[in-house]
Amino acid sequence: MFAPVADGACEGSGVSGSIMIPQRFVWPYGGRRVFLSGSFTRWSDHIAMSPMEGCPAVFQVVCNLMPGFHQYKFNVDGEWRHDEQQPSVSGSCGVVNTIYLVREPDTLPSILSNEAPGRSQMEIDNMEANSRMPVSDLVLSRQRISVFLSTHTAYDLLPESGKIIALDINLPVKQAFHVLYEQGVSMAPLWDFSRSQFVGVLSAMDFILILKELGNHGSNLTQEQLETHTIAAWKEGKLQLRRTLDSNGGSHPWRFVHAGPHECLKDVALKILQNKVSTIPIIHSSSEDGSFPQLLHLASLSGILKGICRHFKHSLSSLPILQHPVGSIPLGAWMPKVGESNGRPLAMLRPSASLGAALSMFVQAEVSSIPVVDDNDSLLDIYSRSDITALAKDKAYARTSLEEISIHQALLLGQDANSPYGLYNGHRCHMCLRSDSLHKVMERLSIPGVRRLVVVEAGSKRVEGIISLSDVFRFLLG
Repeated sequence: MFAPVADGACEGSGVSGSIMIPQRFVWPYGGRRVFLSGSFTRWSDHIAMSPMEGCPAVFQVVCNLMPGFHQYKFNVDGEWRHDEQQPSVSGSCGVVNTIYLVREPDTLPSILSNEAPGRSQMEIDNMEANSRMPVSDLVLSRQRISVFLSTHTAYDLLPESGKIIALDINLPVKQAFHVLYEQGVSMAPLWDFSRSQFVGVLSAMDFILILKELGNHGSNLTQEQLETHTIAAWKEGKLQLRRTLDSNGGSHPWRFVHAGPHECLKDVALKILQNKVSTIPIIHSSSEDGSFPQLLHLASLSGILKGICRHFKHSLSSLPILQHPVGSIPLGAWMPKVGESNGRPLAMLRPSASLGAALSMFVQAEVSSIPVVDDNDSLLDIYSRSDITALAKDKAYARTSLEEISIHQALLLGQDANSPYGLYNGHRCHMCLRSDSLHKVMERLSIPGVRRLVVVEAGSKRVEGIISLSDVFRFLLG
């Protein structure tokens, strides 16, 4: 029926100079090698599709197509398939999927149709002007921020009042996550009473790994055992697993990352970045041997960023890099441009995707949040690692299967029934535009509870990228 599979370019047929529209094709049903072919390749060329970052069962590719009616089909491991969830017709080539692309207005500037779909002319002009950012702006800004972070300590982060939740390491895991959910926090330091020391942290990622372990048919951990399984037992089990998986036979000590109140902010930020954690405890001990420790605060990049913004509030001109739009500097994770063969797709999910798929992305791709989008990739909501604690509500984790519950249902679990906003209202989604200045982005990220901004296209809210707190600090610290 079709020509032999071979790699080919993804471009629509038609007269030269016609308006081309980027169209994303997705095969979400797994396979080792997946190719796309269609009427726009005359069924002779076959375009290799790439697995989505963090979700190897989902393949995608973006093609430039002419407006009009198109047919297409997928070749999965040598077998021709069509997506039964998408529009399809029967013809001489069997059952094929179909799409119809509406022609864009003829008044659309040529620079938009050929080089930058979805951008305004003003935005492109701004980006071109700022792409020639003087290196001196970056060097000067980094130097002054480094001086500030090196001359201020973690003590400056301590609030005048507040409470900190700590958990006993002998507490059952089930009870621990009920506490995290009820207190509205996603992590807590662990206290070992026998040693009179803080020894670690229990985070939302631990809950994710436990849920995946429960869903594993070869698991040694049952729902009944979860009732009495202590945090200490879970941590030791995870440590043994890491040792088993280590091909070099090296040891993995249970390392507790923390900081003292007199450590400079730069060292605190570097500890957070290097250990890939969201917060670290600030612990003080008046004795030389570290006994009788006091838990003072949970330091985060958000608090440090707030200190930077406050310190330079009336002297922004001393940090010229902050005036540049985020779309013109190497910052964050972005959707690959049309035609970029080496770009890695941004991890995104549809509301119908399973919770299991989201948890796999968190573990494999090491991302902390995933945009939830509609069929046009417009932002609906965002699912974060911290949202997993909602499964502790009414012991939802004990009666649901990760593959049977959808992201839509998981978001409903964590929503207050009396919320005036409703689902998919954008209230939880913190957004920005690629034309926003770095200073504006930093101001938003310094708000407590905001850990990342989703970069969207004005009007359509189509997702273009994500900028996290760690992205900003990696850029500022060089």
